[in-house]
Amino acid sequence: MKFYIVIPAHNEADCIGLTLNSLVNQSLLPSKIVVVDDNSSDETSEIVKSFALKYDFLAFIKTTSSDLHLPGAKIINAFNKGLQNLDDNYDVICKFDADLIFPENYLEQLSFHFNSNKKLGMAAGFCYIEKDGNWILENLTNKDHIRGALKAYRKECFKEIGQLKSSIGWDTIDELLAKYYKWELKTDETLHVKHLKPTGASYNKKSKYLQGEAFYKMRYGFLITLITALKMSYKKKKLVILFDYSIGYFKAMFGSTKPLITKDQGKFVRKLRWKGMFNKFSY
Repeated sequence: MKFYIVIPAHNEADCIGLTLNSLVNQSLLPSKIVVVDDNSSDETSEIVKSFALKYDFLAFIKTTSSDLHLPGAKIINAFNKGLQNLDDNYDVICKFDADLIFPENYLEQLSFHFNSNKKLGMAAGFCYIEKDGNWILENLTNKDHIRGALKAYRKECFKEIGQLKSSIGWDTIDELLAKYYKWELKTDETLHVKHLKPTGASYNKKSKYLQGEAFYKMRYGFLITLITALKMSYKKKKLVILFDYSIGYFKAMFGSTKPLITKDQGKFVRKLRWKGMFNKFSY
C-alpha cells in the first residue's frame, strides 16, 4: 500500500529528527512525507531540510500562522497545507505529530490491517509516554479511540468524511463520521509508539474552553458534555476541567459558533455516545 504522511510541526527541534528517523527506517517505507513547519522559531526547519536532502520522498513546507500552540484549527490548517502539495495516488493518508517515535514495523502492520479488511477506514497503534524511566500507556481515552497524534485513513474513508475539520475536536469528529458512513476502526495494542511530549503539555491557556466548544460543535448536548467533563475531571484530578468544559459549551451555544455536523449526524452521534456509556455501566 502507498502511504502518504503529513506532519504539522511547531517548534519541534528536540523531537522532529527522532520522528523522521523512525519513519525513514520503516520496514514498509512511506511513498511520501511532507513536513509543514508552522511558524517555528527554533531549528525545526533546518533539521527537516537535512532529511529532505537525503530522502527524495520527504518534502518540506514553511507556513506562517499564530505562534501559539493551540489544539484544533492551527494543526489542521497546517495539515491541509501539506495535503495540497500531494497528489491523489495514495492508499492511506496519515496525519502524524512531530514528537513520535514509531516501531519499525508500524506502517507494515497498518498495511496488513487495511489489506485484511476492506471496510477498515482508520487504524493506529497506541501512544506511550515516559514516566520514571519506563514507557507507559498514555491513558487519556478509551482504547478504541485513535489518538489525534497518529491518524491513518484509507483514502475512500478520508474523502467520505469530508477530510479533517479545521476545529478543536477534529480527532473525534472524524471517527464519529467514519462510523456514520459505516467504516470500521482498528487500534492495534502491539504497536507501541513513543510520545515524547504528553498531550496538551504545551497548549496555551487560551485553549482551556475549547473542549467544551468542541462538544457543542459535535452536537453532544449538554448532558453528555457534563458526564464527559466529570469523567475527565476525575481522571486528571482537576475539578476546574468540569467548569472549563461547561463554560466553553455555553459560550459556543450562546455565541455565533456553528455545529460541524448535520442534525442527522448529530442524532447518530448522541445515540452512539449513550450506547457506549450504557454498555460501560452494564458491566
